[in-house]
Amino acid sequence: MTVESTAARKPRRSAGGKAGATGTERTTTRTTARKSAEPELVQLLTPEGKRVKSSRNAEYAKYVADVTPEDLRGLYRDMVLTRRFDAEATALQRQGELGLWASLLGQEAAQIGSGRATREDDYVFPTYREHGVAWCRGVDPTNLLGMFRGVNNGGWDPNSNNFHLYTIVIGSQTLHATGYAMGIAKDGADSAVIAYFGDGASSQGDVAESFTFSAVYNAPVVFFCQNNQWAISEPTEKQTRVPLYQRAQGYGFPGVRVDGNDVLACLAVTKWALERARNGEGPTLVEAYTYRMGAHTTSDDPTKYRADEEREAWEAKDPILRLRRHLEASNHTDEGFFAELEAESEALGRRVREAVRAMPDPDHFAIFENVYADGHALVDEERAQFAAYQASFADEDGGK
Repeated sequence: MTVESTAARKPRRSAGGKAGATGTERTTTRTTARKSAEPELVQLLTPEGKRVKSSRNAEYAKYVADVTPEDLRGLYRDMVLTRRFDAEATALQRQGELGLWASLLGQEAAQIGSGRATREDDYVFPTYREHGVAWCRGVDPTNLLGMFRGVNNGGWDPNSNNFHLYTIVIGSQTLHATGYAMGIAKDGADSAVIAYFGDGASSQGDVAESFTFSAVYNAPVVFFCQNNQWAISEPTEKQTRVPLYQRAQGYGFPGVRVDGNDVLACLAVTKWALERARNGEGPTLVEAYTYRMGAHTTSDDPTKYRADEEREAWEAKDPILRLRRHLEASNHTDEGFFAELEAESEALGRRVREAVRAMPDPDHFAIFENVYADGHALVDEERAQFAAYQASFADEDGGK
């Protein structure tokens, strides 16, 4: 199976709009403006796969100076298998096997690069889209799917891999991460914490509180923001008047923007930030400037608010294709490597599919449990109504 980004249809025209003011034209104009305003950032690999050598990046480049061809092949493998898993999960949701899925398509470099920068004793606090980071932390991909199927509340022991359960409440995990970091600092532990969130979550009050507390207490935490530029249907420019990484200045700690489609740059910058944390230098905000090539979740239709031109421009910066170009140009691999990886990718897809289909169906009545400690008449009434609704399907099928 070849994993490709989801094709988008042309945006619809606005009803009753004047000539020259269609939805497509307005979106295209916004896209052009966004392209022209693309920021400077830390980049070690260009979209064409060429190494960037500049004094501006020297501070970070030294953190990947010892990366070997084998390491690069490992990063490529991680991204390919993560994308394959993600594509299989999306297909399973479309087939009714999962209730919902939040795709990471396009964000593989940000997640694999940062995830591989962590040490075993570091602690990771994810949102609900960090499938690549989970892969790096050794969480079995099939364990991620139980929650999205509705058969468990997480699927893994957070302390087994120092990888917290997925957090659905937007931004709240940054407070958890800050508190944990304050705790390990008091314990004198030589480890760090990394908290993941998106550009949309950066507008949440919990994130602002996390920045305040982490700065005041010099907590060893890295805030890793994946700026995929769309908080569901809201573009980043409708959330902030300054680049996200600059928000750190107001709290008294450094922020840096990195090319989120450059796995090598994400690895380097995250290593730098984690080293600062372990050395007692406090928090850092890393903004990985990337793009969500698919939908926000499988319940979303991005063609209603994004132009094809914008998506196509970012597909040309595909993080996997970028590293493949570098590997090929540097003679770090051969066709045998890619063929073996394709076979491994297919095997992973089959394993995930079989594991999900072997999971039990969710308990449809579990939603009524634990709402109130001692029960409630209204909940009992709603449960009875739902039971009658479920029974109606059996009646239509002749009692089956």
